[in-house]
This record gives sequence, structure tokens and C-alpha cells, in this order.
Amino acid sequence: MSYTNASSLVSTEWLAAHLDDPKVKVIDSTGDGRKAFLEAHIPRAVFFDFDEIADRHTDLLHMLPPPELFAEKVGALGIGNDDHVVAYDSSPLSSGARGWWMFRVFGHDRVSLLDGGLPRWTAEGRPAESGQVAPAPARYKAGFRPELVRSIEQLLANVETGEELVVDARAAERFAGRGKEKHPTRHLGHIPHSVNVPYTDLLEGDDHRFRTSDELERIFDKAGVDARQPVVTSCGSGVTACVVALGLHLLGHDRVAVYDGSWSEWGNRDDTPVET
Repeated sequence: MSYTNASSLVSTEWLAAHLDDPKVKVIDSTGDGRKAFLEAHIPRAVFFDFDEIADRHTDLLHMLPPPELFAEKVGALGIGNDDHVVAYDSSPLSSGARGWWMFRVFGHDRVSLLDGGLPRWTAEGRPAESGQVAPAPARYKAGFRPELVRSIEQLLANVETGEELVVDARAAERFAGRGKEKHPTRHLGHIPHSVNVPYTDLLEGDDHRFRTSDELERIFDKAGVDARQPVVTSCGSGVTACVVALGLHLLGHDRVAVYDGSWSEWGNRDDTPVET
């Protein structure tokens, strides 16, 4: 069975065939990856720094920026509203999905993730470049889709109503409160009534390609994810939650949001209930 939203994932073969298309814009969305980008990146790619393209008025990591800032930064990267954006990464965190999700939040439909990212691209012997990139600026206008993002206030209310299923993308040990958090928090565990689907379960191979649609369906079914119920994905800081959101999107789930603050926010407050 093929993916329902197959256009949200492109292969290295597809990108190689379209790399010279001026309407295809490639972004490296590797978290904390600027140094690696300067050493090697896909030709014509620009570095999409979601730690910089972020809300400047919070101590939380890479929270969504206001639409105006997103538009300013994306335009400076030479991306226009009618471009097809292809996000990739070189990180085991599969942070390219964060770039994919951010573009969707700000109203950009023509955005895809490169399946396998830079590791698969280079393993196949495809060309890479190094050094700084200076694209010609473009005009970009950002919208905003509130249905794709959730706040802590909405998650606190949801603990009482249970209207949306929270799917936690962290490793099982962290979900159970036994594993160490990458970003230390005061509390360990998970949001009450949430279920655990480690993002790594959705991927395969050294290059972290997405599993087949049948395999994804089985993984979500086993975790108790019901296609009829709206979902909110969460993780440590809102990055790998986007991998799970993309996995659900590939299967055609059209009511999937990301809790942007994730455990970095929830686990550091005293008004948030916690289960282990």
C-alpha cells in the first residue's frame, strides 16, 4: 500500500532529477548543524536554522517564531511562496521533519522531506558542496495554521477532556521516567493518558528512511492510535514529534498537531500533572 500523502516524502532519485529546477528549493534542517553544513551539503541547499528562526521572547528551545519573522528569514534564504521546498538533515534526530512541519504551519503546502536525508544522498555517491551559500533574496508571505500546533494551555485542558490523543515520540525509557532527558527537566515521565510511539520505530536503515505504509499502520495500531481521533505529538523539545506527525500525515491522518513546548516545557513546571 502506498502512502496517502506520498508527495510529502521524496526520494534521492527524485531530488537528483529535479535539483536544477529553479522552483525546487532545498533546505538543510539539521539541528545545531551549521558547521556540518559548511563542510558538506547538497548542491544549492541553504541552511535552515530553526534555532534561529524561532521565538526570541522565550527560554524554551526553538519555539515557533511569529509569521513575520519566519517570512523574513525564509525570504532571505531565497525561498518564495510558489517554490517546492525539500527539507533534509544529517542528524540521527531526523530533524528535517521539523523544517517540513514549520513550513506547513506557516501555510506552505509544497514542502517535502528527503527520505534518507544527506546520509543516503552521499552513500549513493551523489554530489555535495561545501562553504557558505548566498542565495538571491525572495519575497515570502507567511500565513499561520493554528490547527497544526498546540500550546501548554491546550494540553492542560486536554488532560481533562481527552479529546485529543497525545502521542509521545521519545524513547520508551524516557516516556516511563527512567531515562535521562537530553534537556534536563525537574520532572520525569509523560503527560497523563498519552501513548508512546518512539520516532525511531517509524524509521529503518542507517539513513533513517520511513518504513512502508503497512509497517507504519501496524506500529500506530499497536500503540492504540485511532485514525478517528485527533492527535497531538510531543517529544523532548518539539523536533522528533514532527517525525511522528509526518508519519501520521503520510498515512492520511488530517488532524495532527505538534505540542511545540513538549517535555522541555511540561517537565519544568509544577502545575503540569505527570505519569510514570
